[in-house]
Amino acid sequence: MQGKVVLITGGAKRVGAAICRTLHAAGASLMVHYRSSSKEAHALQDALNAIRPDSVALARADILKLSSLPSLVNDTVERFGRLDVLINNASSFYATPVGEVTEQAWDDLMGTNLRAPLFLSQAAAPHLRRSHGSIVNIVDIHAERPLKNYLVYNAAKGGLVTLTRSLARELGPEVRVNGVAPGAIMWPEDGEWQDEVSRQRIISTSLLKRVGEPDDIARAVNFLVNDSPYVTGQILAVDGGRNVHI
Repeated sequence: MQGKVVLITGGAKRVGAAICRTLHAAGASLMVHYRSSSKEAHALQDALNAIRPDSVALARADILKLSSLPSLVNDTVERFGRLDVLINNASSFYATPVGEVTEQAWDDLMGTNLRAPLFLSQAAAPHLRRSHGSIVNIVDIHAERPLKNYLVYNAAKGGLVTLTRSLARELGPEVRVNGVAPGAIMWPEDGEWQDEVSRQRIISTSLLKRVGEPDDIARAVNFLVNDSPYVTGQILAVDGGRNVHI
């Protein structure tokens, strides 16, 4: 990754920050997008720039606004001179059971999980073609095995799976496009699964009987970006075997 430039959405904390640290350690320069996590974003930038000066820049944007997406790409190229990797990581996640789906929830969940990755990929495509780069979309194992009460989220991630494979066809042979589908990696910061019984119920469906770590996802992304030149159009499940069980 020496000399390579990565644009990652939602990179300030949790899994996104782990991906940033892993790719930065491999030598990449980063444009880290965030929306509201300013404190975490600046702390991450300071920590990584202390290791390698001027290697990490920040971009604040609401990816639900389509007009902001080309600017993310253009700002990255202006700052670092190129773009080699796009990682669509930012995501909204909350329940929308039948009977409670609103237009606002539809726009938010579809916007962050499907629309933004499409339009960011479209804006990044010319630069990625020039660098023979790649795109990694963070999907979800529930794209193919729906999670009850998460109707719109499931549909959005299912669309992202298809988008990943479609982009691989559209952008090949110059650009590789793959996805990583996490299982239970980090518990949501609010909502369901706050009690131990609910968490153990989820863990019991994993063949490895434990939750994963953000670094598990980061290593998978690094593999798809850095060590798999003959892999494209694929979705790599990183879920402790949960998709086999459920």
